[in-house]
Amino acid sequence: MIAIAGPFMNVVLAVGLLTVVYMVHYEYPAFVDQPGVIAYVKPNSAAAQNGIQPGDRITRIAGIENPTWEQIQLKVMLNPNEALPVTINRGGQTFDKSITPRPVTSSEVGSAGWSPEQSIVVADVDRGMPAAKAGLKEGDEIISVDGKPVRVIDALIDNLQESKDRVVDVEILRGDKRLTFKLQPILAETEDKQKRYRVGFESTAKMKVGKLPPVAAFQRSLEDNKRYSLVLLELIQKMVQHKVSMKQVEGPIGIGSAIGHAVTEKGWTPLLGLTAGISLNLGIFNLLPIPILDGGVILLLLIEGLMRRDISLHIKERIYQAAFVFLVLFAVTVIYNDIVKRLPLGS
Repeated sequence: MIAIAGPFMNVVLAVGLLTVVYMVHYEYPAFVDQPGVIAYVKPNSAAAQNGIQPGDRITRIAGIENPTWEQIQLKVMLNPNEALPVTINRGGQTFDKSITPRPVTSSEVGSAGWSPEQSIVVADVDRGMPAAKAGLKEGDEIISVDGKPVRVIDALIDNLQESKDRVVDVEILRGDKRLTFKLQPILAETEDKQKRYRVGFESTAKMKVGKLPPVAAFQRSLEDNKRYSLVLLELIQKMVQHKVSMKQVEGPIGIGSAIGHAVTEKGWTPLLGLTAGISLNLGIFNLLPIPILDGGVILLLLIEGLMRRDISLHIKERIYQAAFVFLVLFAVTVIYNDIVKRLPLGS
């Protein structure tokens, strides 16, 4: 009971915090609960090479029927270099495909190269970059580039790579006003340490915002925590099987960076939401059957219960010594990856 109390309270805290957040400010990207209709396919991506086209609808992926975009994205991110069976509906016809997501970014998460339709909303504008100099502001919604409608951030990024440093006309919606800015992209480094043509702003999807009554907030919190727990367990399983990179795990530096970002956001709900996520992660991690951790203590107690006697102190000492070395090596690896992911690459 003592061993399980800590992880139990971690889970209770995660559920409680998310319930409070959802009662005050329930916000999520508008596209995540939408059907898997593909709006854009990145050239030369895994999806493009398998004949996926804009307008196709994903009706099944890895055993999930009629998945939402949230379910699709989670499956793709957790399966880099692993073939995913996908069923596509195109104009009433059904096609079975096998998509192998490619590892992208410094965290090596999977990417299929397809995107849902979503409004491009300016989040942060980089000081000194073309967007800031032209007058783009946080909250502006990108409507078109050179007169062509743009509804997917990947499409905008690819358009800029094609135009290179040529001046482009970017039409935005600010409140109820339509404005046009002339922007000249410049070659600059991105967050994943790659060089590409940029105008200098981070984007976010259009959000659905509201409040949930207490019972609905509690039920939604339970559902989300259950789903995140299953995703975390799947990630751990794939790491043990060497199917995903350890780089997907964030250590103290990554957590500190996420907290810093949450603190800069408006209101206190982003920080509470992140706190709930950290608490849930801690609870799940502590339940792993590794000696020293609570899960390991529970495992040894179960073994002793089946044996009807204590494990000898000498054996316990060796088990705990091995577990201690494992945890130290794990911590060193995670911190090392944290540092490497944030180091600038050589030119």
